[in-house]
Amino acid sequence: MKGRRLARGYWLVVAGLFIVLAGMSAGAAQKTETPALEGILQKLQANLEQYDSGVPSFFADEHVVSRMVPDVHDQETATDSVFRLKRVVNADHTTTLEESREVKTVNGRPATTQEIGGPSIVRGAFEGGLAVVSLSQQSCMNYTVERAKRNDAQAPIIVRFASVLTPENKGGCLLQENGRGQVFIDRATMQITRMELTTPHHTIIPGDERGYGAIAGEWALSVDYAPVVLDGKSFWMPATITSRTASGRGTFHPIVWTFRASYRNFHKLEVRSRILPFSGATAQ
Repeated sequence: MKGRRLARGYWLVVAGLFIVLAGMSAGAAQKTETPALEGILQKLQANLEQYDSGVPSFFADEHVVSRMVPDVHDQETATDSVFRLKRVVNADHTTTLEESREVKTVNGRPATTQEIGGPSIVRGAFEGGLAVVSLSQQSCMNYTVERAKRNDAQAPIIVRFASVLTPENKGGCLLQENGRGQVFIDRATMQITRMELTTPHHTIIPGDERGYGAIAGEWALSVDYAPVVLDGKSFWMPATITSRTASGRGTFHPIVWTFRASYRNFHKLEVRSRILPFSGATAQ
């Protein structure tokens, strides 16, 4: 009987050890591994090239809410436009993407001008915003990968970036000013879901021929991306763009411009023609 009790106790110890080891193995298996920077950039570059070569010309509804503080009226301005991204074929047979918009209403009334006053819109987010973190911009940026802080397979990959501009590389750099930020990357699709960028000395309003000097200040930009299906293919595009610029030119307080643009109802831009049958009637 004593021998049996000892044997039983021994097996309990062994079983307990097995459970502990199994738990350690399971924890190791669940640990979230962050890919190396080179692999991340290669995947983002492939996504970028797929977007550049495959995204068709399209149009979408653009809704922009902008505000300047302090302001005489201290009110928001809501602008609704038709936003277009057009694929243009160049003389050398390469293609470029060009953004444009047709302003329809301002504060619910028909627009009297196509100009959106003030620093109230960002241009280029659809043309090349995804290229900020890519192999093609390695000579212009310093990239670092933030290591995962928890074992969460759903946690995004975070890549931080800072511009490194020199006289030799500046011509090929997407960001033409000193700035820093980060992108959040979905682990399942390896697509950028959000980009945050801050530049300390951004030109908010350029000087003009009338002698008005340029206004500069800090610029904070964030872009949230979402998949859009066009022509049967999925492309990740800006869903919302938020911008805040601050200048110290105010008398007592800095002048702050803010805007938030949202995009929806994406449609492929197509030109359709129809041949009408000849009626035989003679024009009068």
